[in-house]
Amino acid sequence: MLIKRGRIVDDPFLALADGEPAPQSGAILVSLKRFGAEKDALLARGFPLAVRVAAGESPQSLSDDVHKLAAVVLLVGYFKDGRAFSWARLIRTRLGYKGEIRISGHFLKDQIAFFSRVGADAFDLSENISPEDVDLALKEISNVYQPSVDGRRTIPELRGRMNERRRLAS
Repeated sequence: MLIKRGRIVDDPFLALADGEPAPQSGAILVSLKRFGAEKDALLARGFPLAVRVAAGESPQSLSDDVHKLAAVVLLVGYFKDGRAFSWARLIRTRLGYKGEIRISGHFLKDQIAFFSRVGADAFDLSENISPEDVDLALKEISNVYQPSVDGRRTIPELRGRMNERRRLAS
């Protein structure tokens, strides 16, 4: 099940294995390795293209081509591997990507809010995570200490505004 921006949606991408022929039409999802080897042909198809980045791979190799992609899927091999957090933030900030960043694989409910903070906006849910879990996770953290991709005001910023209002009121 795919959740995007808090809603259940159909996955538009057909996942292709390396070496599997691409259909003539339709949205496809390929590995980073395949994208690197067949980039020109895949982009020339003229249909939405998504690239899957495994935990041990770096999305920096997408560089200028990232803006040509409909989605980047970050595969979490094991919930203790935090590289997908770094990759999502890097894709949003350094690469300036505005499209879908999807988290897939072995992640926990407790990580959803943090993935959202660093730029992920879609989650490919496993059997043990429900849409309600995603909704709760995205509402769970009301205030934050660290600045991040989501642009939320931090607790120090909120305190500063509150103190400025008090100073002006007195």
